[in-house]
Amino acid sequence: MSIVFVAGTTAEIIKIAPVMRELRERGVPTYLWSTDQHVSGVQETLVNLQLAQPDRHLVPERRRKHIAASRQVPGWLASVAGGVLRQRSALLNDLRAKGTKPVVVVHGDTFTTVLGSLIGRLLRATVAHVEAGLRSGSMLSPFPEEANRRVVGRLATMHFAPTQREVENLRREHAPGEVVLTGANTVVDALRLAAREEPDDLDLPAEFGLVTLHRFELLRQGEHFSALLRLLARRATETPLVMVVGEAERARIAELGLDGLFGDRFRMVPKRSYARFLPVLARAAFVVTDSGGLQEECAVLGTPCAVHRERTERHQGLGENVMLTRFDLDEVAGFLDRWREYRRPSTLDDYHPSKIIVDHLERAVRSN
Repeated sequence: MSIVFVAGTTAEIIKIAPVMRELRERGVPTYLWSTDQHVSGVQETLVNLQLAQPDRHLVPERRRKHIAASRQVPGWLASVAGGVLRQRSALLNDLRAKGTKPVVVVHGDTFTTVLGSLIGRLLRATVAHVEAGLRSGSMLSPFPEEANRRVVGRLATMHFAPTQREVENLRREHAPGEVVLTGANTVVDALRLAAREEPDDLDLPAEFGLVTLHRFELLRQGEHFSALLRLLARRATETPLVMVVGEAERARIAELGLDGLFGDRFRMVPKRSYARFLPVLARAAFVVTDSGGLQEECAVLGTPCAVHRERTERHQGLGENVMLTRFDLDEVAGFLDRWREYRRPSTLDDYHPSKIIVDHLERAVRSN
């Protein structure tokens, strides 16, 4: 059987890793094709998750750049398209290596998810979508993720939905093919694998809040982003805060002249690989984030979490340990006042979605 994973971001690699490991433990060979949407951190993430480096890169080495801004996307898309055309024979050989109809697996809601689905259809493979069916109800929020999900919902013919809500979304849209309820996102399995480690190089306070703010829709709102960071800096006098920042966030902070907000109580630390980030998350007393993925992780861990977005396509934890701020700074302030009230027990050991996904992938390939 031939099962090919198409991924290009660190987040995708993190969430497909448990599925690839489960297949490997069952003796099923897999291929990993990279769109190189992210470059920095990917190699380290693969090593930390005990995965091999990509079998194929769809972007030539000389043209690989970490895609951190929307203006870079058109050139990157052209590079991927050219790479697929140049390597088409080799890609087909990978897909047909075992003589059965192959499966191309994509994850989530990035541009790579759409590209991987299109590549799978172009090469006449079954397209399987992990983390399928998430919907916010607005094409513009989050953008472009919501549009990406809807496109992939039409291209894929195997849809692995985390909860019954996503199953119903797909059925309502008459998604083609099979819809499979996995019970949770594969991040649960990734979290279980990596969260047992201790932070290796940070002198963390006994109690601290974790901050991650990276989405384009927040960073481009300079006035609001500045006001949010000033609020967090003021509140860090009560509980120390650790903000993990990547290249884009650091550049925006410098551009807005906000570097002076950071110090001993409100620390800025470089973005870390997933395996090195999760122990920090596991130690955090609470989280302020604009990441839907981190919302899910906090929901499973029971960690109090404020999701700073207008809306979220995920429902995990809402009304329990997770609150949605709807871009309201007063809501953020209220959460910081009452975060201890949001703490809930962990459910980390209750779900094993990767096993469900692999069971269905094996059956699909054997039936071809």
